Amino acid sequence: MTVAEQKTVRLDELAGLVGTDIGPSDWMDVDQGRIDRFAAATDDHQWIHTDPDRAKDGPFGTTIAHGFLTLSLFIPLWTSVFDVEGVTTKVNYGLDRVRFTAPVPAGSRVRLVGTLKEVTEVKGGVQLAVSGTIEVEGQERPAVVVDFLARFYA
Repeated sequence: MTVAEQKTVRLDELAGLVGTDIGPSDWMDVDQGRIDRFAAATDDHQWIHTDPDRAKDGPFGTTIAHGFLTLSLFIPLWTSVFDVEGVTTKVNYGLDRVRFTAPVPAGSRVRLVGTLKEVTEVKGGVQLAVSGTIEVEGQERPAVVVDFLARFYA
């Protein structure tokens, strides 16, 4: 198993990193237990996610992760490969675009690759725009393509 290197930078270095590729992260397991816990937390128990027996005959041949589960993994994957030091507050500001482009079968592993697209000054700090892709090991198509916004305050 490889351990992804975390890029740690100071707030004043961010503008110079626009266009920099970040990642890939390490692989993260998306097993049935994780899927079931997400279903319980969100009250989304659709059979394609939580019923392995029924899902065998479904469109994917197995259960799949919720799209929003896969999207939620962006944060732990991102923070494993990128951090800003010397800030008081880090805020997930939002998403400009999200596409769920392929399923994540139970038992898969996912990882993140990203690019720092833009750094903009905001009152008290900066806003980062990150283009991210959550890949599924062994699949050609990524599971999620997302434009993510974060704010860092001094």
